[in-house]
Amino acid sequence: MSEYQGRAGAGEGETQPAIGVTELAACIDHTLLRPGATGVDIDRLCDEAKSYGFAAVCVNPVWVDRAVSRLAQSKVVVASVVGFPLGASRSEIKLAETQRALDDGAREIDMVINIGRLLEGDVGYVADEIKLLTAAAHRVGAITKVIIETALLTDDQKRVACELAVGAGADFVKTSTGFGGGGATVSDVALMRSVVGPTVGVKASGGIRTAADALNLLRAGATRLGTSAGPAIVTELSSGVR
Repeated sequence: MSEYQGRAGAGEGETQPAIGVTELAACIDHTLLRPGATGVDIDRLCDEAKSYGFAAVCVNPVWVDRAVSRLAQSKVVVASVVGFPLGASRSEIKLAETQRALDDGAREIDMVINIGRLLEGDVGYVADEIKLLTAAAHRVGAITKVIIETALLTDDQKRVACELAVGAGADFVKTSTGFGGGGATVSDVALMRSVVGPTVGVKASGGIRTAADALNLLRAGATRLGTSAGPAIVTELSSGVR
């Protein structure tokens, strides 16, 4: 499907084009996944996403229908997380989570792979699970983002995870949950981009708090940024940060 939004970084030897405020905003998944989030918080998140022109809001499954309702008639889509944050649910449970989120109106699914299975080399299990969830999403025109939790993997394991996601038809690979002891890094994004090529999205997520962080990750090859600091980042860039 490969319907990712955003921009890839320039290739080696190419001049890096300027990234403006509008372009940056269109790459942001405005994210609120903390356990204490309330309905009022979700409403505020959605209103900010509309105001700033963000690509999506990313919320826990219980808030999908509320976010969809709040964002009706806007261009902002709703993303929800599956198997979050550990990735250790059974595949059939992840599928049920996916289907319910889709039924509630989510059109982007950020799924966590079974990290333990990957670490022990059970690549068939990981690939089959990604295929299962991606097929469910694609049936209704939704996309999948595969969270590989880079902080827990070696570079070779990151490459394998990205290859499995691409082979399973996923639309994005994503660095992190933000709950796994580490977040997005320029080196991880560059590595992931080198593996998935130009037609699959790369979402950087975890620890993105400044305009400089955001720009560096986009220039490394990210096409989406998952962050709870979107308004501050866009405001900072509009003030002249490059």
